[in-house]
Amino acid sequence: MTYAEAMTEIEAILAKMNEADPDIDALAGQVRRAGELIRFCRERLRKAEQEVAEALGEETADK
Repeated sequence: MTYAEAMTEIEAILAKMNEADPDIDALAGQVRRAGELIRFCRERLRKAEQEVAEALGEETADK
Protein backbone atom coordinates (compact mmCIF):
# COMPACT_ATOMS: atom_id res chain seq x y z
CA MET A 1 0.00 0.00 0.00
CA THR A 2 1.19 3.48 -0.79
CA TYR A 3 0.77 6.62 1.26
CA ALA A 4 -1.63 8.01 -1.37
CA GLU A 5 -3.77 4.85 -1.28
CA ALA A 6 -3.95 4.99 2.51
CA MET A 7 -4.97 8.65 2.43
CA THR A 8 -7.67 7.90 -0.15
CA GLU A 9 -9.07 5.16 2.07
CA ILE A 10 -8.99 7.44 5.12
CA GLU A 11 -10.88 10.10 3.16
CA ALA A 12 -13.49 7.51 2.12
CA ILE A 13 -13.95 6.45 5.75
CA LEU A 14 -14.35 10.09 6.80
CA ALA A 15 -16.97 10.61 4.10
CA LYS A 16 -18.93 7.60 5.40
CA MET A 17 -18.70 8.97 8.95
CA ASN A 18 -20.12 12.29 7.79
CA GLU A 19 -23.18 10.69 6.21
CA ALA A 20 -26.50 11.77 7.69
CA ASP A 21 -27.29 8.27 8.99
CA PRO A 22 -24.06 6.26 9.40
CA ASP A 23 -24.21 2.53 10.11
CA ILE A 24 -23.15 2.48 13.77
CA ASP A 25 -22.23 -1.21 13.67
CA ALA A 26 -19.86 -0.67 10.76
CA LEU A 27 -18.56 2.57 12.23
CA ALA A 28 -16.44 0.88 14.91
CA GLY A 29 -14.65 -1.22 12.31
CA GLN A 30 -14.11 1.81 10.11
CA VAL A 31 -12.65 3.80 13.00
CA ARG A 32 -10.31 0.90 13.77
CA ARG A 33 -9.24 0.73 10.11
CA ALA A 34 -8.71 4.49 9.99
CA GLY A 35 -6.44 4.21 13.04
CA GLU A 36 -4.37 1.53 11.29
CA LEU A 37 -4.10 3.67 8.18
CA ILE A 38 -3.10 6.75 10.18
CA ARG A 39 -0.34 4.77 11.91
CA PHE A 40 0.83 3.52 8.51
CA CYS A 41 0.92 7.08 7.12
CA ARG A 42 2.79 8.41 10.14
CA GLU A 43 5.40 5.67 9.77
CA ARG A 44 5.80 6.38 6.04
CA LEU A 45 6.25 10.10 6.78
CA ARG A 46 8.76 9.37 9.53
CA LYS A 47 10.79 7.16 7.18
CA ALA A 48 10.65 9.75 4.41
CA GLU A 49 11.85 12.47 6.80
CA GLN A 50 14.68 10.24 7.95
CA GLU A 51 15.71 9.46 4.36
CA VAL A 52 15.69 13.15 3.43
CA ALA A 53 17.72 14.04 6.51
CA GLU A 54 20.24 11.31 5.71
CA ALA A 55 20.47 12.40 2.07
CA LEU A 56 21.00 16.02 3.08
CA GLY A 57 23.57 14.95 5.63
CA GLU A 58 25.46 12.94 3.03
CA GLU A 59 25.25 15.82 0.56
CA THR A 60 26.61 18.25 3.14
CA ALA A 61 29.40 15.82 4.09
CA ASP A 62 30.44 15.52 0.43
CA LYS A 63 31.03 19.28 0.09
